[in-house]
Parts: sequence; C-alpha cells; structure tokens
Amino acid sequence: MSQEDILINWSPQETRVAVVENAAVQELHVERASERGLVGNIYLGKVSRVLPGMQSAFIDIGLDKAAFLHVADVWHPPAEGESLSASRASQPQVPIEKQVFEGQALMVQVIKDPIGTKGARLSTQVSIAGRLLVFLPQDDHIGVSQKIPLAQRDELRTRLQKLVGEPGGGFILRTNGEDSSDAELGEDIAYLRKTWARIKDASMRLPPKSLLHQDLNLLQRVLRDLVSEHTVTIKVDSREQFEALHAFGMEFMPAAAGKLQHYKGERPIFDLFGIDEEIAKALGRRVELKSGGYLIVDQTEALTTVDVNTGGFVGARNFDDTIFKTNLEAAGAIARQLRLRNLGGIIIADFIDMTREDHREAVLAEFRKQLARDRVKTMLGGFSQLGLLEMTRKRTRESLAHMLCEPCPSCTGKGIVKTARSVAYDILREILREARQFNPREFRVVAAPQVIELLLDEESQHMAGLSDFIGKPISLQSEASMWQEQYDIVLL
Repeated sequence: MSQEDILINWSPQETRVAVVENAAVQELHVERASERGLVGNIYLGKVSRVLPGMQSAFIDIGLDKAAFLHVADVWHPPAEGESLSASRASQPQVPIEKQVFEGQALMVQVIKDPIGTKGARLSTQVSIAGRLLVFLPQDDHIGVSQKIPLAQRDELRTRLQKLVGEPGGGFILRTNGEDSSDAELGEDIAYLRKTWARIKDASMRLPPKSLLHQDLNLLQRVLRDLVSEHTVTIKVDSREQFEALHAFGMEFMPAAAGKLQHYKGERPIFDLFGIDEEIAKALGRRVELKSGGYLIVDQTEALTTVDVNTGGFVGARNFDDTIFKTNLEAAGAIARQLRLRNLGGIIIADFIDMTREDHREAVLAEFRKQLARDRVKTMLGGFSQLGLLEMTRKRTRESLAHMLCEPCPSCTGKGIVKTARSVAYDILREILREARQFNPREFRVVAAPQVIELLLDEESQHMAGLSDFIGKPISLQSEASMWQEQYDIVLL
C-alpha cells in the first residue's frame, strides 16, 4: 500500500481533515463546532430534585436546563457471574427515591441530546467507545456485536477474553473490529482503560456539575482512527491545536504523535494541496477518468448508483479492450469516490458490458483489491445477470453531500425543474380555475423573468385568448428573485 499524509485545516467553527495518497485525496472528514452533540459526555452531576410520581430525577450537570434521569436508566451491579442484561431481567425495579437523594453527587452519561424545552437524558451506566471496542467499566461482561455473523462470535469472544486478561471492566467488540489483529485490539483496550482511569481521577478531584469526559473531537479521532503504519505525516495548520493534539497523542498514542507536524506556510494548507477543488468535484454527479471515460454518481435515500461510460476513450486496438481498460480504471475510481463522499448503504455499479469472462473476473478482482483499502466495512457480490455489481458499505456518518449541502429550493431535491413553457401553461390553467371561483377586476401574474418573457412573446396569443374568454384583463410582472417554477397570481 502507498504512503499517505493527513492534512488538518482548523478554524474555531469547523475542522476539516483530508487523507492524501499519491497526491490524490482519498478521504474527507468535516466536523462543525455548532453541530457537536453531548451524547457520550460524562459529567459529575448533582441531584436537584427527585420525583417519585414520575420515577425520575432532575440532575444539574452545568447546562442551561436540568438533565433527566429515569429509574430505568439507573445502573445496578449484577450478581457474581451474571451479565448486566440478565441482572436487569431478574431484579425487581427499586424505586428511584430509594436510590438517589437531593444534593447527591452522581456520575452520569448523556444518552440523548437536549431537544427544545426538554433537557438531556442521562444514564448512570457508563460506556466509553473506542475505535474497535466499547468499554463497560461497571460490568465484567465480554460481548460481541450482534451484527457480526453468529458463527464467528464465539471465536472472537475467546480471543477478546485472552487479550482482556484479569477482570476489570467489560468489553464489547464493535462490527468494525471483526477483522482486527490482536495488536490493534490490545491498543484499544489500553486506551480505554487509561481513559477510564482519568475519568475516575477527575470525579474525585472536581466539584459537582463538572464535565469529566467528552467524546473525542475530530482532531483526536484522527490519531485514534485514521493514523496507520502507512501514514508518513500529519500536518496541522494551527499552532494551538498542534500543541493540544501533540499532548493528547503523547499520553495515549505516542507512535502517532511522532508523525505530527505544524504547517507554517503562507498559503492555506487545503489550497496548497488542491483539496477544495476535490471537495467541489466530490459534490458533483460526473467524475472524469484519465482515459477519457467518466462516472455518473447518483445518490438517493435508498441506494447509490454509479454508471460507467467510455466517453471519448478510443485508444485501445479494439472495442473490447477499450471497454476493459475503462472498467479497470473505473473500479479504482469508484472505490475512491465511495471513501471520498462517504457513501453508505446499498451501492450498485453499472460497468460497461463485457463479453469476455476473463475481463469480468479481472475487473471484479481489481474492485475487491481497491475496496480492501477502505477503513469502513464493505461487502461485494459478483456480477448479476444484468451485468450489475451490487455491494454494501457500512454507514458510519452522514455522507459528504448531506453534511455540506441541502436540497435545492428551485427543484426541491428532484434535480430537475419544469421548463418555462410548462410553468406558463400551469399559470394559464390556474387563472382559468380562479376565474370560475372569484370575480376580481384584474388578474396579475408575478413570475420569473424567463416565464414572463415567454408569455409576452410566443404565448401572447394564448394569453389574449384567455383574457377574452374570462372577460378580465391579465397583467404580467417580472420578478428576478423568483426561481423558474415559482409564481403568484394576484387578484386585483
């Protein structure tokens, strides 16, 4: 695998991270300060009120609104040899007034962000997420994600038990830890135990209403999740963030911290490496291939489709070779676009039809090889009877398009708008409908300039005919701020 560099562009409102390999952007990550939630944060709360009637308590964790703890979210230590889920099923629920009291200091974790007038929802059962594992410090249970096939779970659980060693908290293997090595799992176990030790220490030193632990921000997740043995440098364009990240890395991930560099150049770091141009391309439908072919990427709610086209590529000796070479290049380009755009769910790739079986096998092998580089779990089938390749890619976060864009107000997300002539005919029909219900002195049409121009020119005869038919004058007003499908009919 080629060597890669990680570039970090930081500003108070937004952090952007690009993973660059051979001068090509492979991944983009964006985090905005205004959109970071509280879920996962651990606080030392103070019980402000206990409500026996609601079997709940209000906990002050230092936010504007008091947070909410329901009796079902109060943790009970399981009996010896019993898992937490079995403990909950077997024990009758103890009333909340017998478990917490006003003024009590309580370690709590946010499980639901505040919404509107409602405060955050809390739990006293703490869980800390790592890259591959989830740590349950109050439980000794060793578990495996239910999404991992049943046949593999026992083997993975045995491996994890050996790595965990002496009891001292429970661990659950996450789906993306299924194919991890013992060394990677061991690093995650050490990181999570060290994090918990810091949280316990802070709970002894700090006063109530203090934040004990915040889920890692994007900068810290770069060191935990993105750095690999192939990473050469991690360039940060902020001195303050470089120093903070270096201190974090030296404590938890010394090997990764050694790759950090402070970028001091005059030009913005993303400009220097052309990252903003790549972001603009990653938001478009069409992706050009070096051979002259191109991809069309369409993202919908249910699935993403990628269509491969030869375009202007006619370089090979015969048509079969042209198709094969375009498909081979497209296999690498599609895998890169999935990472770059962070596309998840069902993905269907429509490669150009190949008549030769060995060509199909070579394209499939190349696609598998390129997908193997993805940090996110993917599953790929073979070519279907219709020549389509079906695959799935795990959804880890919102796609780049969903994060940076919103539906177009003109087409409301359809991707197309009615022609000016279609809108003009809609207006004529609407005037006829309204003339049957109302009796104004005059109808005034307010619409986009291109629609008004059509009504004044090519459709002027139809306008005059309609005016005669309803016996009322129709005036036209152009409004530059209106988009093509938008119009108003004013009754005067």
